[in-house]
Amino acid sequence: MGLALAAAALVVVGAIVAASLQQNRHGAKVVRWSLDSALLKRSLEEVGVRPAGGGRRPLLVLLHGRGDTPDELLDDQLFDGLAKLGPRAPDVAILSGGDHSFYHDRGDGPWGSYVLREAIPQAVERLGADPRRVAIGGPSMGGYGALLAAARAPGRFCAVGAHSPAVWSSAGAADDDAFDDPEDFARNDVYRMALYEPAAWRGERVWIDVGRDDPFRAADVAVGRSLAHGGVDVSLHVWPGGHGGGYFADHLESYLAWYGRVLADCRR
Repeated sequence: MGLALAAAALVVVGAIVAASLQQNRHGAKVVRWSLDSALLKRSLEEVGVRPAGGGRRPLLVLLHGRGDTPDELLDDQLFDGLAKLGPRAPDVAILSGGDHSFYHDRGDGPWGSYVLREAIPQAVERLGADPRRVAIGGPSMGGYGALLAAARAPGRFCAVGAHSPAVWSSAGAADDDAFDDPEDFARNDVYRMALYEPAAWRGERVWIDVGRDDPFRAADVAVGRSLAHGGVDVSLHVWPGGHGGGYFADHLESYLAWYGRVLADCRR
């Protein structure tokens, strides 16, 4: 009898937790699909979020950090932030980037091309989003990938958000598995592009933020200042904190508010 009561209690608790999780979504719907990538020759699991209220919305593409998965970004802050935006809330697509692809074309596959040529078009179709109003962003590895994607496709995005982006000033400073070799780094050197080719980001609103104790702070600030000097519309922020998921979660609602404003005003 005691075991039966305990089991029943667990069922009730489970139902309450499930209801609580659903309530935290504020009516938003989570959509999942598999992308069979012809470019990468593998299947990748993508996640989408459709805010409550329906209608055709702009699209926010989020790229996760190193070692994470799309589900890592499905937290309460995301759903709370979207709910606060109301009708300005975009659809959200969280793309798979593997363990350490850094979202660039490299030896184990054309990850950058997959984002631009396969994943974003499919997310637009799956979510019914407006293909003319698209923003891209992400934390750490995803922030680097967002900057690179925007540079590779000038004018494609209304907004680019790099949150604690993993940017290195030289190949020797980079993590061993972030790039295949020094030549691979040179082909995808966002730091150098910002210094000498800032025009790649003109016409797009760029946001860069980094924690004061983040090891990427110097490089991130240099990128932001270089873009601003090159005539790019940049919002650069240095806030308390270090590098990690906690920092991103603490500021996610601020990021979403900015994406919502820029996407609402974007005309392509």
